[in-house]
Amino acid sequence: MTAFWDLGKVALKVNDLKKMTQFYQEAIGLDLLEQKENAAVLGVAADNTPLVELIQLDAPSDRKLTTGLFHLAILLPTRADLGSILYHLLTKKYAIDGASDHGYSEAIYLTDPEGNGIEIYRDKERSIWDVRPDGKIEGVTEAMDADGVIGAMVKIYDGIPSGSIMGHVHLTVHDLVETQQFYENVLGISLKSDFFGQAKFFAAGNYHHHIGSNMWAGKKLPAAEENQPGLAYFTWVVADHAAYEALKGRLNNEGISFEESANELIFKDNSGIEIHAAIHQG
Repeated sequence: MTAFWDLGKVALKVNDLKKMTQFYQEAIGLDLLEQKENAAVLGVAADNTPLVELIQLDAPSDRKLTTGLFHLAILLPTRADLGSILYHLLTKKYAIDGASDHGYSEAIYLTDPEGNGIEIYRDKERSIWDVRPDGKIEGVTEAMDADGVIGAMVKIYDGIPSGSIMGHVHLTVHDLVETQQFYENVLGISLKSDFFGQAKFFAAGNYHHHIGSNMWAGKKLPAAEENQPGLAYFTWVVADHAAYEALKGRLNNEGISFEESANELIFKDNSGIEIHAAIHQG
């Protein structure tokens, strides 16, 4: 993980636990790590790394236009891994929403059966990222070289590879200015790119982004309701006890209410999006 913080699992509230579990296993290739009556945790079994938790809603509910998840983004170790899953998705005829070269990464995009966005990507060598003197890291959005990515594969996809992590989460937010204030002042991470006032990207250390945010679905959207499908929370992993206590202090200083349970801080950002913060184990 980074010296500052990293992402853990992303939890989704779902209408059909069985169907969604099957999708994340068969389409994305995640391993089933834990099965409960009303939830499933999937990730990388070889590393004991949870990436996605699916939580069954008590009653089926329609999606609503609210703040929440734009997409979760799984970071693969190599371009060969990205080529393998792209070939897998194409040959198994899963719908792909897009494929982009962002300058610092190559990414494919799709949507799960309940409308949650998914990005699967690999980072390019850091030496070719567009890092500015002020620490900003600017990206582009161009067509991905799909033939080159598939050409890099060395084996047929046989599931999520060891070393895969949750690279970032991209959020649909209420207000971008307030979002910047929250993620800089409370989480203590920095703005890496401001996309013409339409989207903002934040990261710890010298990464291109751990948190993306946009208002493309509309301005001043309400927070999600408790019983609607979509993002339940994402997990923020701090490096050590000192970082955990520092975060708790910033929450207190900013007057943000939180709960503390099982060595986790549970709180919401300015858009009503729930975050679970825990200390890195290992």
